[in-house]
Amino acid sequence: GDVLAFSGLTGDFNPLHVDEEFARTSPFGTRVPHGPLIPDMYLGLLDRLGLVAGTAMAFLELRWKFLAPVLVGDTVHARVVVQAKREVKKPDRGIVTFAVTLFNQRGEAVQEGEHVLLLARKGRD
Repeated sequence: GDVLAFSGLTGDFNPLHVDEEFARTSPFGTRVPHGPLIPDMYLGLLDRLGLVAGTAMAFLELRWKFLAPVLVGDTVHARVVVQAKREVKKPDRGIVTFAVTLFNQRGEAVQEGEHVLLLARKGRD
């Protein structure tokens, strides 16, 4: 479902993503999701967990590496660390850099990177 929906949104119907018979002949032996789908799903999870809910003002930067294949059906989880915080001219906001590693169900790192957000700051006591 998610892979086909992403294909429809992006127009990328590469058979490696959508055709199981074709994908069986690939080095992966099965379909693989589009590379950008996985970090996009992570960003959705970040929002659903409420970690930046109500504070995210802008997505400023993304640096990302694909370390190992993610296969259709894999379960992926994330380790997220605040790597840096930086004040900006306006006191009601700041820039936060997050370091992320995504792991499959076998504990193998499959993707990693950093993303930078402009976040609203909470009032100081």
